[in-house]
Amino acid sequence: MEQPARSNRDLIQALEAMGNKLRIHSIVATSEAGSGHPTSCMSAADLTAAVFFYAMRYEVPNPKNPVNDRFVLSKGHAAPLLYAAWAEAGAFPVERLKTLREFTSDLEGHPTPRVPWVEVATGSLGQGLSVAAGMALASRIRGVPYRVNVVLGDGELNEGQVWEAAMFAGSRALSNLCCILDLNWMQVEGHCDSVLRLDPIADKWRAFNWQVIEVDGHDLDVLLAAFAQARAHTTQPTMIVATTVPGKGVSALEGVISHNAKLPHDVAVAALAELGETV
Repeated sequence: MEQPARSNRDLIQALEAMGNKLRIHSIVATSEAGSGHPTSCMSAADLTAAVFFYAMRYEVPNPKNPVNDRFVLSKGHAAPLLYAAWAEAGAFPVERLKTLREFTSDLEGHPTPRVPWVEVATGSLGQGLSVAAGMALASRIRGVPYRVNVVLGDGELNEGQVWEAAMFAGSRALSNLCCILDLNWMQVEGHCDSVLRLDPIADKWRAFNWQVIEVDGHDLDVLLAAFAQARAHTTQPTMIVATTVPGKGVSALEGVISHNAKLPHDVAVAALAELGETV
């Protein structure tokens, strides 16, 4: 990818700090709930910060504004990360994140439209891209200008529905659709390649007529350049292949293949301390 001019340093630092906050919220929420997917949330924290606080155009007090950009978290098990992003955007108080998975809470273990800012229920893996493609096509049919962002998990690429959606979006040249692949190589059965080989990922998406941008999913400079390139591209949907690290930000968790794991109390406390949060 051609490297454009470097992004504003203050913006980059702010987004790095936001990614750190999202990791902290994800650990706190899943620890309070006693279940969840903290390391999967942590791998996608930087790219989520870039989407929410750079790429998306959204009127938070008015979630039904028809020109709002859309966001679909296809890897719905990372719901704590999604809720954290909306809380930091001002949708609801941050303190509510601690009600994750409580019986009376709208913050369920997977995203639900009971939360007004959530576009679609996800968690049955492989479906999010189909919904996002439909949203992107609806923008064209209705003449309402908005972009659709979807975060896809790498394990989801095992699902045939993903490739049907990819073929559809490419054939319809849905250039207002941007998919970000959280390529942390982790799924419930272990390392992705131990289940089904994914490579050559970029070539597969190019073959379906997508613009493909390969990035380090923790480099905010490069991520912002990728989103700018996606917005400027008008003939194809964009796939941003973001290589990430599960448990990013906490040395004891980085690279550990653990899809769904409650962090023991001492591990959670140490993790929060390493991220700069005291409990």
